[in-house]
Amino acid sequence: MFKLTFAKKVMAAAACAAVLISPAQAAEKVYKLKLAETWPTNFGVFSEPARRMADLANKMSNGRLEIRIDTANKHKSAFGVFDMVRAGQYDMGHSASYYWKGKVPNTLYFTTMPFGMTATEQYGWFYYGGGMELMQKVYEPFNLMSFPGGNTGVQMGGWFQKEINSMEDLQGLKMRIPGFAGEILAKVGANPTNIPPGELYTSLERRTIDALEWVGPSMDLRMGFHKIAPYYYTGWHEPGTELQFLVNKRTFEKLPSDLQEILTTAMRVAAYDMTIQSHHESGENWATMKAEFPNVEVKSFPDEVITALRKANDELLAEHAANDELAKEILESQDAYMGTVRQWTDIADRAYLNSFE
Repeated sequence: MFKLTFAKKVMAAAACAAVLISPAQAAEKVYKLKLAETWPTNFGVFSEPARRMADLANKMSNGRLEIRIDTANKHKSAFGVFDMVRAGQYDMGHSASYYWKGKVPNTLYFTTMPFGMTATEQYGWFYYGGGMELMQKVYEPFNLMSFPGGNTGVQMGGWFQKEINSMEDLQGLKMRIPGFAGEILAKVGANPTNIPPGELYTSLERRTIDALEWVGPSMDLRMGFHKIAPYYYTGWHEPGTELQFLVNKRTFEKLPSDLQEILTTAMRVAAYDMTIQSHHESGENWATMKAEFPNVEVKSFPDEVITALRKANDELLAEHAANDELAKEILESQDAYMGTVRQWTDIADRAYLNSFE
């Protein structure tokens, strides 16, 4: 299924939709699925993909596929989506793969990796470079299927209560930062933690944590972090953060083949739409922040800090690869793919942008 081109998948879904318009088909069975989100209600661009996907799936199936969405406010378990979909309590989920690294360490590689691929490069790896097959190899033992669920693009490095001038400033720093980046910061002496999205502002305001990373202007401005932390750092840790759709494998296999095609196509379209929406809103919110909140100090980490973080990243990657054959396969695949496509990114995107300097 993953080897079908996107054009073929769209054509197949469109053909299915055309056939389903007939009165004879209209009386066919309606499949009702439930989806659990990690996000609270009305959570900006993160709330959009599941709703777009559900709407597309319903329209393309002529009403035969209905998907109900429960936010974390409803199911009360922001980080429980993996287990709820695995067990069949929910048929689908929308979350981020690296949230499950404590349960299944190899899931973390499919969200984003520090100093890794950009969003465009990562989508290429998923759909044309073997990433989807590797992701399914990780999730299949848990009765789950995983699909890209929307990308934020390059994320900012976070909001800090104090300026970071050297490695000494990271020692003991309490920071909300998930995924592999959290392991890197722990290795260099910081104290990373993960906190549900709905608790981020309060944790920073009350100084339960000293810093946090969230997304970028597309999400950060509405969260109000600029009111309680003066320093906003550029990114290194999440160059292309991909959310995910989780699907219970048994549920998926019970769907007719045309609805399987419609569902996978709707997820893919919704993921792309979130990616461009996130870029759009980051651009608009960045302009707003500069105009309305000029006291926010935008910083980049010192070379000393970036060098130390990269060194820790390389050492941890080597450890992960040495301890797990599947991790080694995934990391080697990502590294080889980036080694190829980054040459084009350099001569295309980087060269173009540098021409304006």
